[in-house]
Amino acid sequence: MAEIIDGKKIAEEIKLEIIQDTKVFKKTTGITPGLAVILVGGDPASQSYVASKGKACERMGFYSITEKLPADISESDLLACIDSLNRDPKIHGILVQLPLPKGLNEHRVIETIDPNKDVDGIHPMSIGKLVIGLDTFKSCTPAGIQEMLVRTGNDPSGKHVVVVGRSNIVGKPVANMLLQKQTGANAVVTVAHTGAADISKFTKQADILIAAIGKPEAITASMVREGVVVIDVGINRVEDASLPKGYRIVGDVHFESVSKIAKAISPVPGGVGLMTVAMLMKNTLRAARLNAKRAET
Repeated sequence: MAEIIDGKKIAEEIKLEIIQDTKVFKKTTGITPGLAVILVGGDPASQSYVASKGKACERMGFYSITEKLPADISESDLLACIDSLNRDPKIHGILVQLPLPKGLNEHRVIETIDPNKDVDGIHPMSIGKLVIGLDTFKSCTPAGIQEMLVRTGNDPSGKHVVVVGRSNIVGKPVANMLLQKQTGANAVVTVAHTGAADISKFTKQADILIAAIGKPEAITASMVREGVVVIDVGINRVEDASLPKGYRIVGDVHFESVSKIAKAISPVPGGVGLMTVAMLMKNTLRAARLNAKRAET
């Protein structure tokens, strides 16, 4: 059986590091890191995720606010809200919970965020810097994947990493992150997606496989080689009448079969999902530090 890459344990390690670093930062600068989360509409999953961010901020010792806006808000009013937070000196990081309701231009909304406060790492300037290898805010889920690999002794350097999926949230940024000539990266990266006639042609070559396609249990044992390290990013709801809720949560990887031949694998739940909030906290502290440095010059 494969080693289980425990996202809960790794996220907790990172959070404890942030708590200690935040205490020192606040003591030496008198500044409290501040995070603003904008939630548009009442999607239950988004509400739950936003609530978890608020609890994490409280535990880290951060200042945090949540702007809850109606689903029918005009785009101009939403942009005005972001602009106000851009100018708020107590706020060092801004996160707009995605997806947005129909009628709102997601790209325009993201581009309105001050790049210095883009703690979600999704502003075009952040992505551009990432691609060319400059220091920048890294997208939280891909950054969490990188931490999981490094902290479990699965350094991607020199390894063939196959990313299945090309989304702007995970696939593209994690591919660009891991191919950089940097510590914790320096991998040979292949991106496979639905354009391939046979995805297994690529997944079977992977030393490290990152599954981010949004299809329940799509990666099976026959599609990977023995000894592969698997990071499962998928969070899919599958009907299951035997459970009280009527469903179960599974990843993009068929865990039962793949875990029998993999070297290491992240579970769902209990894997990548728990890393995202931890990396958001890390980015928020970093934003506060950068802001303090700019104030000194």
